[in-house]
Amino acid sequence: MQKVNLRGIRATRSIGAALVYAGLLFGSIFMLVPLYWLLATSVMSIAQTNKYPPSLLPNPASLQAFREIFSFYPWGLYLRNTLQISLIALIGTLLSCMLVAYGFAFFRFRGREVLFFVMLSTMMLPGIVRIVPLYIGFSKLHWLNTILPLTLPAFFGSPFYIFLLRQFFRTIPTELVDAATIDGCSELGVLFRIIAPLSNTALAVVALFSFQHNWEDFMHPLVYLQTSKMYTMALGVYSLHAAPDGTVTVPQVMASASLMVLPVLVIFALFQRYFIEGIAVTGLKG
Repeated sequence: MQKVNLRGIRATRSIGAALVYAGLLFGSIFMLVPLYWLLATSVMSIAQTNKYPPSLLPNPASLQAFREIFSFYPWGLYLRNTLQISLIALIGTLLSCMLVAYGFAFFRFRGREVLFFVMLSTMMLPGIVRIVPLYIGFSKLHWLNTILPLTLPAFFGSPFYIFLLRQFFRTIPTELVDAATIDGCSELGVLFRIIAPLSNTALAVVALFSFQHNWEDFMHPLVYLQTSKMYTMALGVYSLHAAPDGTVTVPQVMASASLMVLPVLVIFALFQRYFIEGIAVTGLKG
C-alpha cells in the first residue's frame, strides 16, 4: 500500500512539474515571438514585408535597412547622447541610493520607520504629474535642451532602488559594521569598503534597472530636449517612425527599433546571473 502511495505522489509531482514547464514554455514563446518578428522584419526586403500571408523567415536576409537608416540619420550621435545620459544617471542612482539605503538599514534614530514609509509612499505618485512643475523649474534654470534634467534627478535617489538595496543590506550581519566602526572606519568607509563589495549582486540589479530605464526612456527626452543634435535613441526611432508616409519603409523602422533593443538584450545576457541572484536575495529579508 505504501509503494502505491509513493508512486501516486511521484506521478502527481511529475504532472505538476510538466504543467509548470509547459506554462513557462508557452510564456517564453509568447514573449519571444514579437522580438523575433522585430529582428526578422528588420532584415527582410520590402516585398517580403508586404507579402500575405507574411513570411516567417527572411529569404534572403539583408542588412540593407540598417545601411539605409545610417545613411540619413545620425545614429552614432543618438547613441552617444543615450549612453552619456544613461551612464551619468546610473552613477547618480547608485551613489544616492546606496547612501540612503545604508542609513535606513544600519542607523538607529527616532522616526526611521516613519521616514521609510513616507519615502515608499512617494512611489504611488504618478511620474506624469511631476512633469509640468519640473519643466517649469528646469526652464527657469535654463536647463532645457541639456542633459541636466535627465541626469540630475538621479542624484537624489529612487524609492524603489533604495528599497531593494535596504532589503539586501539588512541581510548583512551588523557585527561586520560594528567591528569596522570599532577599528576606526568611518561610515563612508564602512559603506564603500565593506557593504558595497558584499552587495555586488544587489548593486548589479539596480544598475541594470537604471540603465534600462534611461536607455528606453521616451517621455522625458521628448519634453526636455528640443533640437535633433540632443536626441536620444528613443527620439530617433520616434522621428523615423513619424516620417511622412512613403519616405520610410517597414524594415527601416524595425531596424531602428532593433538598435534600441539589442544592447539591452546583450547586457542582460552578460549579467543575468547577477540579476537573478540579486532579485532573489533582496526578497529574503524584510
